[in-house]
Order: sequence, then C-alpha cells, then structure tokens
Amino acid sequence: MAKYRRLWFLLIGILAVTFTLLGYFGAEVYREAPPIPERVVSADGDTLMTGESILDGQTAWQSVGGMQLGSIWGHGAYQAPDWTADWLHRELETWLEIAAREEYGQDWHSLSGQQQNALQYALKTEYRTNTYDAATSALHLSERRVEAIAETADYYSRLFSDAPELQSTRENYAMKENTLPSAERRERMTEFFFWTAWAAATERPESDVTYTNNWPHEPLIDNRPSGENVVWSLISVVLLIAGVGGLIWAWAFLRKEDEEPEAPVQDPLTAVGLTPSQKALGKYLLLVVGLFTFQVMLGGFTAHYTVEGQGFYGIETSEWFPYSLMRTWHIQSAMFWIATGFLAAGLFLAPIINGGKDPKFQKLGVDVLFWALVAVVAGSFIGNFLAINQIMPANLSFMLGHQGYEYVDLGRLWQIGKFLGIVFWLVLMLRGIVPALRQPGDKNLLALLTASVVAIGLFYGAGFFYGERTHISIMEYWRWWIVHLWVEGFFEVFATAALAFIFCSMGLVSRTVATAASLASASLFMLGGVPGTFHHLYFSGTTTPVMAVGATFSALEVVPLVVLGYEAWENWRLKSRAPWMENIRWPLTFFVAVAFWNMLGAGVLGFMINPPIALYFIQGLNTTPTHAHAALFGVYGFLALGFALMILRYIRPRIVFDERLMKVGFWWLNIGLVLMLLTSLLPVGFIQFIASASEGLWYARSEAFMQSDILQTLRWVRTIGDVVFIVGALAVTWQVVKGVFFPDLEPVALETDEKGAASELSA
Repeated sequence: MAKYRRLWFLLIGILAVTFTLLGYFGAEVYREAPPIPERVVSADGDTLMTGESILDGQTAWQSVGGMQLGSIWGHGAYQAPDWTADWLHRELETWLEIAAREEYGQDWHSLSGQQQNALQYALKTEYRTNTYDAATSALHLSERRVEAIAETADYYSRLFSDAPELQSTRENYAMKENTLPSAERRERMTEFFFWTAWAAATERPESDVTYTNNWPHEPLIDNRPSGENVVWSLISVVLLIAGVGGLIWAWAFLRKEDEEPEAPVQDPLTAVGLTPSQKALGKYLLLVVGLFTFQVMLGGFTAHYTVEGQGFYGIETSEWFPYSLMRTWHIQSAMFWIATGFLAAGLFLAPIINGGKDPKFQKLGVDVLFWALVAVVAGSFIGNFLAINQIMPANLSFMLGHQGYEYVDLGRLWQIGKFLGIVFWLVLMLRGIVPALRQPGDKNLLALLTASVVAIGLFYGAGFFYGERTHISIMEYWRWWIVHLWVEGFFEVFATAALAFIFCSMGLVSRTVATAASLASASLFMLGGVPGTFHHLYFSGTTTPVMAVGATFSALEVVPLVVLGYEAWENWRLKSRAPWMENIRWPLTFFVAVAFWNMLGAGVLGFMINPPIALYFIQGLNTTPTHAHAALFGVYGFLALGFALMILRYIRPRIVFDERLMKVGFWWLNIGLVLMLLTSLLPVGFIQFIASASEGLWYARSEAFMQSDILQTLRWVRTIGDVVFIVGALAVTWQVVKGVFFPDLEPVALETDEKGAASELSA
C-alpha cells in the first residue's frame, strides 16, 4: 500500500469530509422540513383537516402511482401537471375570483388595473404570511381561503374520478378513467396536494423565502428566484471553470507516463478454464437483454401516451395498462437489467480473482441468486399492476404494490427482496475476493474493487430509512441516496475498478497504472458525487445551506468528465495491442460509448439543469428526462451491455460477434438516442422553459400548453428516434440470444500466435 499511500489517504479523506457534509445537512433536512400541522382550522375554529388525514392523502397519492402520474415539488412524470404548482395556481385564481365578487361585485377579469393590483397585494400578503402556530401545531386559514381550497379540491376530486366533464382533460393528462375510485381517498389526496402547495407559498419563520425556496415560479404571489439562488448558481459556474482548469493542470504536470507492458501472445483470461459458476451466467445475460427489450418497448408505449393519453393507435389500453403503470415498468425494468448486468460482471470476475476456481457451492449460489432476481422482478411488476389499478387493498399497496416514488417504485417487500439479493451477491463476491486478498503481492486495485462491491451491497439499504407515511422532504433525502449516490456514485467506482482489473488481468495495462488511475478516478467521483446528492433537493422543503452545498459540489461532479475523451481513446487503442483483442472489439466499443455519453449526458446535459437558477425554472420539465435518458442509458445502459457482451465472449469461447448485427445494434442505439433527445425531448424542454420563466411552472405543464400544436408535433417526431433505437436494441438482444443458445452457428474464433499460425481459442 505504501506506493499508493497518498492516493488512499486522499480517497479516505474525501469520503470522510463528504459523508460528514451529507450527514450533517441531512440532519438539517430533518430539522427544517416544512411542518405538517396537527390541525388545519378555519377562522371559526372548525377543523378542516389533520396531520393524519394529510398523510392519508399522501398514501392515496402513492397508490395511484405517485410520481409516475404528474409530480410533486417537481419530482415525477411530465405529462400530467405538477400537482403542487397546479393546485397553487388554481387556488390563487379562485381566491381572486371570490375576492373580486366580495369586494367589488364583479368577476376578476372585469376589474380595473388598480382594483386588481389591490387584490393581488392582499393575495400575496395572505399566502406568503405564515399562520402556522408551532406551539399548538395548528394552521389557521381565513374563510376566503377555506372557500378557495374547497372549490379547488372539488376540481381534483372530479378529475381523479370518472366525471364526464373532465374526460378530455384526463385523456390529455394520460390518466385512466376513475384513477382513484374511493371518494374518501380522493378527498384525503386533495388535502395532501393542498399541504404541498401551502409549503410552496408560505415563508419560513424569520425568512423571506418559502419552505421550498420560492419554488415554483408563481408571479401572482411573487414566487421568484431568491438572491441566494442566484449567488450559489454563479459560484457553481465559477467552481466548474476552476475545477476544469485545475484538473487540466494536474493532468499535465502530475500525470506520469508509465511504460506499457508487452501484450501477451494469448488472452490470459482464456488460459484459465471456465468455472461452473461462470458457465451459469448465460441466463443472467438473457435476463439483461430480455428486460432491456421489454423496457425499450415500454418506452415507446409510454411515449405514445403523451400524444394519445388513453390508448395506443386507437386501441383503448389505459383501463388496465395506464401511463402511470407503463412508466413505472419502464423505469423499474431499466433499474433491474442494468443492475443485473453489473452483478453478472462481478460474478464473472469472482473466480478469476480467486485464481481461476470457484469457492465451494458458488454455482449453486449463482443459480439461487438468479431465480431470486426473477421472483423479485415478477413480484414487483405484478404488485405495481394491482396497486395502480386499485385492485390491491389500500393497506397493502405500499408493502406489496407501489411505493409511489420514482426509481424506487417497487413495493417494500420486493425492495427488501432486492436488497437481500444484493447482499447475497456481496457474499458470493467476497467468497472469491477474501482468499485473494490474503495472498502476497500488490492488492491495492483489488482492495478498491472490494470496497466498491461492499458499498453496492450495503448502500441500497438507504431506502429503508423512510416509510409509507414519512415526511416527503425526508423521504427525498433518502431516495436520492439510492438514485444518485448508489447508482451514480458507487456503481461508477465499481465500473472503473472492474474495467481496470479486467485490462490489468489481460496484461494490457500495468497494475501500477490501473491502480493509480482507479484510485484517482474514485476520489474525483466521490468529491462531487457524495454532497452533490443535494442538488436534487434544492426545492424539496430544504434550507439555503443545503442549496449551497448541492450547488457547490454538483459543479465538481462535471470536472472529471472533461478527461473522458482521453479515457475513451485509451480504451479504444487497447484493441490494437494484440491480435486477440479483436475478439472483444465490440465490448470495447460499448465502453467508448460510455465515455462519450458520460461527457454529454452526465456532463453537459447534467450541468444544464444543476445550477439552482436553472433548476428553479426547469425542474419538472422535459429537460430533466433529456439528462436522465442520456445519463442512465447512455452511461449505465451501455456499460451494462458492454459487460454482457464481454461476459458472453468468454463464457462462449467459440463465438465471433456478428458484424452486421453489432453495427446495427451499436450505431442504431446511439443514433436513436441522439434523435430522441435532440428532435423531441430537448426542444420540448426548451419551449417549456420559456413558458415556465415567463408565465410560471403551472403554465409550462398545463393542459392548454402541453396540447399546443408545436409540442404535439415534437412528441410525434420522437417516434422516429424511438423506432431507430428499438431496431438497435433488438439487434443487440438477438446477438446475445444467438451467442448463449447457438454459439456454434458462428464461425470459430481464431487467434494468431507469435509464429503467425492460427490456433483455436481454448475453452
């Protein structure tokens, strides 16, 4: 370890500091979360709702798909409104109408400018003034506001039922008829919507910003970006420039050029016989491409719902397979197949690390883990279906059906099953790693790989720190531990260390270079990645310090991405190091694509929405899925597919990849993703951004705006990119299926030894 002591100390120091920040300001989230009053009372002292009834409304919202049907505080789906922004604007307009009739005996739009200004001042004063009494935990409302709330709630109760007068609105929002059949639960849900809007409009005690940092943009009550928002946005840009400059200087002056080892004549990985557990990984690859194909098809289905909200080319589908269910399955299947690809990569490496042999009963463990994954996938999908269609009893929905939170939609029981499966994978990995760690020699790279494996195995458990009735601000804190920290942080480190270990084991990269590069990369990823988690929480009921930390460190997340072009070139040129590298040219090509999309999807499109001032106006718009598609599939999707192809190459040693299939698969996936982003999602997002900045978020997500001709046309245009992408996905899937079941249909892969003679690859 002495050779890498400084790099280890740097990584450990960064982790200590960044997790301290994450923990300290996480406690701030708990302390400063918007209060849920025990009672909401009118001026006459009547109790309108309670803290328990508001939380009952939260559970009702979760059961219909939660964040998969519209959004709350900007987090969720994009076709239906953001319920917070929409409720707030409707309530404000209703209040003005009531006030106009009471004060002047006329409709609001019939008033003079002076009269309207007077009522708008009264509106702003009433809504931004905090009338919550912390001593009694009671929220006091005026009679006029109570009346406005009642009228707004009636609209939502009818919208989520099958009221015929709102049928076209439900279709435009991609809602099924009678989304929430129970009138009582609809009433509770309106109370939850009201509370989220109250927190967005009411100033914190001794502050001039609301509980959500003045989000959403709502000119009627002067909900506008705060001064702190602008300041920390500028600081984040300055830090980005400084970080990029610093990295380039460090890269130029500190990076050492080590001599590359002479490439072996034969692939060292083929010199080690396949173990039973490695041979058993074929079914994992089938699960990867099976779920991948399922997810891609669902993506096209879900996208079509944005133009035909209750059907698929004239076929009525929403009664049983509504938008919220399709979007849930689309996202969950992505999480499952990408995770399975990473798990398979680890299981492939474990015997190699263990000297080319399986620990006792390793194959049995690999088989058990596979069927456990299948059970969790099937159980969670069935639970999603039963919950969203309101077939499952309400009291079982969170546990067995749908948690309501994007990316962590699966019922809690299936979440527990997934966590136990990941822990079991950790055990299988450690059974191969621990004996190797005890052997003499340089184990620094293996130690880093081990640390990432342990982190993947344990950090998914962060999802158990919230429950069905947990305050939504606190839930968001822990949810992003999974979505951001677990996926974007530790999986990134695992991928870096795993690829370094593979290339090092092949004799293509020196162990010194691989270890130093992996440790340095891990430090850079964690420096911005850990506290950068807070950039998802700017407007989720948190305070300015949380915004400051998130803005500062999320800018640094982009810094290491500036050298990914060099990393891509380094990976690509490995193919010319030895003739036998031609056999893994296509996995390498997928890894090159990972570097490109990391730069564009995570870097450019990620930073586009990261500064607080940018996210203030575009949180909840189609700019977010632009980043999500480019980063989730572009980075982790291509990486998982690259792992799958590399594993296939070694567990079916006679295979030669079909050039036509692989060219179609690789290029059509990339071109389809570019078309999807640049011809539809990004243009829609920019047009919405203009609307959000000029009128307010409510308008950018409104029925009238979203159904405008230009946005309808752009959503239809997406079909082209989707079709191209689907063709690429089917090509890759068929290559893997052929390789697993019919490897002998392919030409025999040949290697050239140092004398020029062709020799068949060993099994």
